[in-house]
Amino acid sequence: MRAAPGPERPLRVLLVCGRLDPERDGVSDYVVRLAAALSARGAVVRILHTGSATAVRGARSAGATWGPVALLRAARAARGADVVHVQFAPSMYGFRIGVGLLPLVLGRRRLVATLHEYGWWRWERRLPEGLWRRLEALRLADRETGLLVPRAGGVITTNRGHEDAVRRRFPGALPTATIPIGANVAVADAAATDDARRAVRHELGVPDGAALLAFFGFVHPVKGVRYLAAALAALREDGRDVHAVVVGGFESLALPADEAAAFETDLRADIAAAGVADRMHITGFRAPDAVSRILGAADAGVLPFTHGVTAKSGSLLTLLAHGLPTVVTAGEEAEPELVDGDRVVVVPAVRDGAALAAGLRRVLDDADLAEGVADRGARWAEEHDWDGIAERHLAVYVA
Repeated sequence: MRAAPGPERPLRVLLVCGRLDPERDGVSDYVVRLAAALSARGAVVRILHTGSATAVRGARSAGATWGPVALLRAARAARGADVVHVQFAPSMYGFRIGVGLLPLVLGRRRLVATLHEYGWWRWERRLPEGLWRRLEALRLADRETGLLVPRAGGVITTNRGHEDAVRRRFPGALPTATIPIGANVAVADAAATDDARRAVRHELGVPDGAALLAFFGFVHPVKGVRYLAAALAALREDGRDVHAVVVGGFESLALPADEAAAFETDLRADIAAAGVADRMHITGFRAPDAVSRILGAADAGVLPFTHGVTAKSGSLLTLLAHGLPTVVTAGEEAEPELVDGDRVVVVPAVRDGAALAAGLRRVLDDADLAEGVADRGARWAEEHDWDGIAERHLAVYVA
């Protein structure tokens, strides 16, 4: 019999995910940061993933995909763990259900599942809706995660919207906890010095006295960067000297190399057509310290996502942690943690360059608004530190 974790033996955690590529996938980055934070708290952490081997410490590949071979390897790896913690996002598993069968091989091992995406996907389309509702009411299966959520000893969501979706589908049946994600990039010590700020702006070609807006994150079609170009053109027509820097790569697990290259070509054409090619600076992928250095030179942040920005955005938390008053687009459903004029400035429309320009004018013209939003946003981002995130995970593991 294995000894229980305690003062004499640290907790052993097996983190399970799909492809592990933190430079090209947000959930992968989350997994690596969570592993580091749990390790700093004294846990012994291993990562089991699919796809190619990586240089991430403690990580091992179970195979190409989550098929029978990978499941058997996961069963062996789980024997030495107190907790098996699956990170679930359909895109991470190629929109296949394989990892949803993992509970079949775990025996009585404690299982925890984090739902990075939830409430919109089904792994099959043949079973009628009514049958799925019955299976979920009996806690036999879940249309999105297979057996993961029904058999989990703990379910973690990263925002209230996903938690509400779980509770509607499994009312009163599951132990759930909402643990928000943390910032993707820590603030570098020298990021906000006057010398660093001047140097970055010189490297980008931003004139003295010009306002600099910053976008951070993967540059995908749904991130709305083309509407930032339209907004920048509108600000130029006002006679304003405003530049924007787009910090992030195009290629990711969600946008493969050929699609990323085609999209970048189209986006640069849109920027040129808007007449702001000399004011919009695209850096491509940068290492964390370089990202922090660039953000430290900006005056405001902007995230014009085409589906709206939510509180589970690591890009948003990164901008706020760097003290930037940030303009975001609103989604179809109100985000209770992102109220206009509080931690962010909210643009009530998506895919609308004119509306985005109006939101940016508010930040650029109202110093009191910008200062207050930046201060409240930074304090909120501090509440999402990775040490605190690890502490809350450990509480779920031993509950």
